[in-house]
Amino acid sequence: MVSSMKLQKRLAASLLHCGQGKVWLDPNETSNISIANSRRDVRKLVKDGLIIKKPNKTHSRGQGRGQRRHEGNRHPGEGKRKGTREARLPSKAVWMRRMRVLRRLLRKYREMEKMDRHMYHEMYMKAKGNAFKNKRALMETIHKLKDERGRDKVIHHQFAVKCKDA
Repeated sequence: MVSSMKLQKRLAASLLHCGQGKVWLDPNETSNISIANSRRDVRKLVKDGLIIKKPNKTHSRGQGRGQRRHEGNRHPGEGKRKGTREARLPSKAVWMRRMRVLRRLLRKYREMEKMDRHMYHEMYMKAKGNAFKNKRALMETIHKLKDERGRDKVIHHQFAVKCKDA
């Protein structure tokens, strides 16, 4: 005898504060559940675990997170711009940011003794004179100069040795 358990499901939904779709009735205990015809009986079945409120289903936030990640670039076209290029990102701010990056690198190299104070001063003045587009350009120039000076030292040393021998 398969009895309809509409009443039990309705009562359980009311007791569990959820919709009837969220209520799970144990299919192995249909006989015990179908006997229950009052709130007290249904409450006892909930306590025994024959009637359960199903867990909430969660929607994946993956798509939304992906959209949020690119939000800064969503609609930056000309129609959305109110200020001039200078007002939106002042060239002075760009310059200050670049100078601070380059000077920080120069200071770090000098403190680590990767360059002497003469080379530091030379590079500092070049940076101030807009010789370097970015940090990488400055680093490349420093390494090139160091290699050159290293080669010059070796050549001078060899020359000095030859002079002594002669």
